[in-house]
Amino acid sequence: MIVRRAEERDIPKILDMLVQVLNIHAEGRPDLFIPNTTKYTIDELKVMIRDDNAPIFVADEDGEVLGYAFTLMQRRLHNNNMTDIKTLFIDDLCVDENARGKHVGRTIFDHVKEYARSENVYHITLNVWSFNDKAISFYENVGLRPMETVMELILDEQK
Repeated sequence: MIVRRAEERDIPKILDMLVQVLNIHAEGRPDLFIPNTTKYTIDELKVMIRDDNAPIFVADEDGEVLGYAFTLMQRRLHNNNMTDIKTLFIDDLCVDENARGKHVGRTIFDHVKEYARSENVYHITLNVWSFNDKAISFYENVGLRPMETVMELILDEQK
């Protein structure tokens, strides 16, 4: 298995996995996510694949895409009380449902980590939904720790 930059030929498989990950979110938060949809279109993916500031990496085994990571290089410019840092944000990481448990996610993450090091990044960040225990466990196993917490209060509209 190799990890490489995504190419246009990978878009159908990426779209399939985008639906898979969206459905996990729709199951966990049906109030927010619409099942069987994707957050990007084919045309958006074509543009994104060429963006060097937001590389998409895929795990490829004999021409079959088994997973992906959408990343985004960010520069955190702060005011007087914090340092300026370079961050690699993982917008999305997914392993095809048929390839889970085969270390595809770790292989992709390790590649992203090495890429971040080569780009002199201070840290890698991502968001994970609190209901997604499997993802949280995976991220903890590869060394991520909580940095901050987003909290919510859903307001009852039927008062």
